Amino acid sequence: MNPFHEHMQAMTRRHFFRQSGIGIGAAALASVLPGTQTQAAGVGGLPDLPHFAPKAKRAIYLFTAGAPSQIDTLDYKPKLDELFDTDLPESIRNGQRLTTMTSGQSRFPIAPSKFQFEQYGQSGAWVSELLPHTAKMVDDISIVRSVHTEAINHDPAITYICTGHQLPGRASLGAWLSYGLGSLNEDLPTFVVMTPTWTGRQQAQALYNRLWGSGFLPSQYQGVSLRSAGDPVLFLSNPPGVDTNMRKRMLDRLELLNQQTYDQFGDPETLARIEQAEMAFRMQASIPDLTDISGEPQHVLEKYGPDVEKPGTFARSCLLARRMMERNVRFVQLFHRGWDQHGNLAGDLPKQCADVDQPAWALVQDLKERGLLDETLVIWGGEFGRTVYCQGKLTRENYGRDHHPRCFSIWMAGGGIKPGVVHGETDDFSYNVTKDPVHIHDLNATILHCLGIDHRRLSYKFQGLDVRLTGVEEHHPVQAILS
Repeated sequence: MNPFHEHMQAMTRRHFFRQSGIGIGAAALASVLPGTQTQAAGVGGLPDLPHFAPKAKRAIYLFTAGAPSQIDTLDYKPKLDELFDTDLPESIRNGQRLTTMTSGQSRFPIAPSKFQFEQYGQSGAWVSELLPHTAKMVDDISIVRSVHTEAINHDPAITYICTGHQLPGRASLGAWLSYGLGSLNEDLPTFVVMTPTWTGRQQAQALYNRLWGSGFLPSQYQGVSLRSAGDPVLFLSNPPGVDTNMRKRMLDRLELLNQQTYDQFGDPETLARIEQAEMAFRMQASIPDLTDISGEPQHVLEKYGPDVEKPGTFARSCLLARRMMERNVRFVQLFHRGWDQHGNLAGDLPKQCADVDQPAWALVQDLKERGLLDETLVIWGGEFGRTVYCQGKLTRENYGRDHHPRCFSIWMAGGGIKPGVVHGETDDFSYNVTKDPVHIHDLNATILHCLGIDHRRLSYKFQGLDVRLTGVEEHHPVQAILS
């Protein structure tokens, strides 16, 4: 980055106003037109972004952590029925890597899906009975059935898709968007994370805050996690005996001390602390308003389903995500856990699908009806797929599936995405991609493209490298699903 641009990016607005002759005039104009400049042009971000006119200004990522079974949801394989309990052909597996949870099995018996599939919409997409609401909106979404990754275990796989690298320490997708595009509002974080409850298998994989962390980027770009109990954000409420005026005076004095520290040492993290303290003060008013859904019409609440009345559920989180889109939050990511069905898939997977199916459909329809979908990108999917062969005991009525990175399914909707598309194909075993492979770097390149970013041109110098979210190999946005 140009050193001048780097210096200007590090300066806070308050610091800029103190040193600039136009600062008073700009502040006066902002007071006459509150919020206009912020919502129109954004605050912060890199000077050359977006690289081109974006189709989407905001995004919501519905992340199904643990990996949904593509064979039981979106990748219909009818020929498997006649192969029940036969061994997976070695020509299909072709010596590919297995996890230690099934590599010691004496055989790999094929487990067809016990769930019924039907075709829907103009696209003729096949969707499982587990996702009846998703089935109703196939003409609003693009389904990609050929996503693949190299990671085969949860932690490196979810770290990989969220940060572009299997090892910790890199910036997350949301942090990259905050850094590159800046904020569209002054009173809420640019990047918000929610971790809703789930009803399937409760022994779920852990989530680490590095999945929404800023890595090597300044800490101001990390995601802010909303909690379902107590203060939505930790320490949001003033302690006993401290009122708003006192808190403001404390923050003003703290800013002076931090500014002196920055003037002495020049550490940009000091400026990040100043900005975070200012944001925390503004959030004391904006967050309670955001999370209060008492003014939502009854027909809207009913659309999201009965769980919307319960704080912390996926349904409530989807409604809050829509409210954040109305308030111009740049990026919202939900991590819904419990999709790791190594056994008892028939018992746990329907519960997981019931958690997310209606709320995800309602979110897309709600955005559409409010005129927000054209400028909001919505993504649904996990970190890898599940095996066609059974892990553990196999019956016609129940089975388990191991991790499978070779192919899995996701869907996308909204700004920049062509509706009613089914992209990519897998073999009859949903084991290998046979047409139009989409690497997870291609998926992230597509997300960035919808938001006006050329993924090859968004980088950050770290440890002597120009680091990108999408790595150094050749990857491309998925043109077939772009509008």
